[in-house]
Amino acid sequence: MGQLDGKIALVTGGAAGIGRAIVERFVAEGAQVAIADIDGEAGENLAQGLHGRAVYCRLDVAIESDWTDALKQLKARLGPLTCLVNNAGISTAGSIANTSEETWSRTLRVNTTGTFLGCRHAVAEMREGGGVILNISSARGQRTSSGQIAYCASKAAILSLTESVALHCGENALPIRCNALCPGIIDTAILAQTRRLLGGGEVAEARLAAMQPIGRLGQPAEVASMAAYLASDQAGFVTGAVINVDGGFRIRDR
Repeated sequence: MGQLDGKIALVTGGAAGIGRAIVERFVAEGAQVAIADIDGEAGENLAQGLHGRAVYCRLDVAIESDWTDALKQLKARLGPLTCLVNNAGISTAGSIANTSEETWSRTLRVNTTGTFLGCRHAVAEMREGGGVILNISSARGQRTSSGQIAYCASKAAILSLTESVALHCGENALPIRCNALCPGIIDTAILAQTRRLLGGGEVAEARLAAMQPIGRLGQPAEVASMAAYLASDQAGFVTGAVINVDGGFRIRDR
């Protein structure tokens, strides 16, 4: 018996990185999962390796019609949605001095508007049967950086959005919980650019590790473990919460 037996989840950005780890953990815990991603090849390959417990559906989170189509596919292939993980996102660099309006808009469109659309559709889908929404923010949404202005702002907005959705569901007696996860520096492909900027090799690894008081990078599976708990009935009294899986990144004093 897994802690997610009977759950039907959709994970955005589910074909790689943290999203892939969440998909794999949810399946291992008994859920059926729709892998929602713009990378069709990676999504299909992952689904095929999960022995009929997962399906792939194309979803660009910034396009509302894609949400409608993806949720129709999920209901037809797996059943009604009971858990949404808004994980898809992009990381962009730039300060107030050199970030273009195009970069700003694109970052917020994917990270923040994509999460907003997911929450809106999930609340509509789950208002009768109930369920869970989990928004993947970032410790950078709590501890900002001058060099990632658009990314930090987009992730900070997700935290307020999460609390607003949780309040709405509570105030309207909807059986839906909404929480946010804030990963720290997680060892995924998205770090490739950062590693290059830090000089690569052991120097880059040491500098990245030192950004967490715990002294190492996080692993996608560690984020997925907390996601599985928050999606489970064991977390039934948890809503509007922000949970950090960041090795202490938010509280570091240097």
